[in-house]
Amino acid sequence: MIDSDARKAKLEYNKLQKRLRRNVGNAIADYTMIEESDVVMVCISGGKDSFSMLDILMGLQKTAPVNFEIIALNLDQKQPGFPEEVLPNYFESIGVPYYILDKDTYSVVREKVPEGKTTCGLCSRLRRGTLYSFAEKIGATKIALGHHMDDIVETMFLNMFFGSRLKAMPPKLRSDDRRNVVIRPLAYCREKDLVAFSQIKKYPIIPCNLCGSQENLQRQQIKSMLQQWDEDRPGRVQNIFRSLQNVSPSQLADRELFDFHDLALDRSAEKVEYEHEDAVVSSAGEGHIQYLNVTNL
Repeated sequence: MIDSDARKAKLEYNKLQKRLRRNVGNAIADYTMIEESDVVMVCISGGKDSFSMLDILMGLQKTAPVNFEIIALNLDQKQPGFPEEVLPNYFESIGVPYYILDKDTYSVVREKVPEGKTTCGLCSRLRRGTLYSFAEKIGATKIALGHHMDDIVETMFLNMFFGSRLKAMPPKLRSDDRRNVVIRPLAYCREKDLVAFSQIKKYPIIPCNLCGSQENLQRQQIKSMLQQWDEDRPGRVQNIFRSLQNVSPSQLADRELFDFHDLALDRSAEKVEYEHEDAVVSSAGEGHIQYLNVTNL
């Protein structure tokens, strides 16, 4: 019985690992995330997602059709009680080149954000600026972040519900100054798979005491909503993500994205056959037309 359980567990792990590697490989290929001779700075926070990302990228590095370097980076934000020895020990145990970058963003966030307010926005901006500068310093050509599909969909709803913007996190992003490119190799991965993977791998997870303990965060509200949707209708989160890959600007309402102002009638254009064109039209007096026998309504 024990052997049977062990075989089953190993089979499930192999399926999970293959699925994650396939999803990461497909995302990298679809968005040309990693190219020949790239130096990829893999940002490790100490959470399940970034640990999994590093693990999978190191595995793919061995079989990838292009040669690229991986450098692990942890930004030590000087949170009280942060176990400084955990990540260096882990990086050395797996043989990956790494840097630990000290930057006291914790104090800045605590000083600027009132008690009880969400710290995530300011914290992420400070992190981003620091990561961009350091990537240039070490010659990194790509910055890999551990955001997964659930993060991307959650961000879209956050922006819709609380910011009145239809905006998410792209799998690949060039910084505003064009000096850095951010990639999200986990863009096709579901969070539940990463949770299961990290539990099996037993990564030395470090909790985020800066924002992770805050209750009633807007993101937590969105996360709960999506989890309920996932239970009620499996596959809905994937469908929402796919909608971000299948956008029709003319069917939205952004006047900057699509030119609604200059839309003009053009009867000389090639005619498109629409449904219901087999309606029979009969005159019912001057100024009035009656449509009859419309089929397939």
